[in-house]
Amino acid sequence: MRVLIIEDEPDLRRVVGRVLAEEGYTVDSAANGEDGLAMAKNYDYDAIVLDLMLPRVSGLDLLRELRRRKATPVLIVTARDAVHDRVQGLDLGADDYLIKPFELKELQARLRALIRRASGKTKALIELGDVVIDTAAKTVAKQGSPVTLTAREYDLVEYLAVHRRQLVSRATIYDRIFDDNDDPLSNLIEVYISNLRKKLGKEFIVTRRGQGYMIDV
Repeated sequence: MRVLIIEDEPDLRRVVGRVLAEEGYTVDSAANGEDGLAMAKNYDYDAIVLDLMLPRVSGLDLLRELRRRKATPVLIVTARDAVHDRVQGLDLGADDYLIKPFELKELQARLRALIRRASGKTKALIELGDVVIDTAAKTVAKQGSPVTLTAREYDLVEYLAVHRRQLVSRATIYDRIFDDNDDPLSNLIEVYISNLRKKLGKEFIVTRRGQGYMIDV
């Protein structure tokens, strides 16, 4: 999953980015509204964490412009706790609102919920035949027994599971799961898909040659 953090406070931006990266997200960040808006419009993110009090372009103006183009889930995080501020943000298209200071665990939980709802999922558990993925605990079980996955293997299978029965291209996988240090021309995806099939079943992930991958359970 790829998340964009738009926050002008450097310490908070760094801490939130580190915590989300540790949870398996690919994280981009912007320190002002102008850069954040450009990134939000030019790239497809699974969610955006947005401060309201930003230099150059305010968070509300950014949200207003973004909603003319995209429906990316947006979580507002701000010190502005007045009711009219929350109402305005939600009316402009924000999906959720979190008041500073906040607990990082709550931020993580709200992001997971936003991403699930955007994909049509309402529960943390995704059941795929005899495979169950717990997106809150970041665990996978097969026939009731836990399956040990690397962080990258989990990120990949969760993304395919959230987009169940949808064909996911190699380009999308690199954009959402991998980072700029990974070579998109390498066989990394094939290696991870092969490992997941060994652990979860040969037919668990379907390959559409030249197009991408999907879970069709």
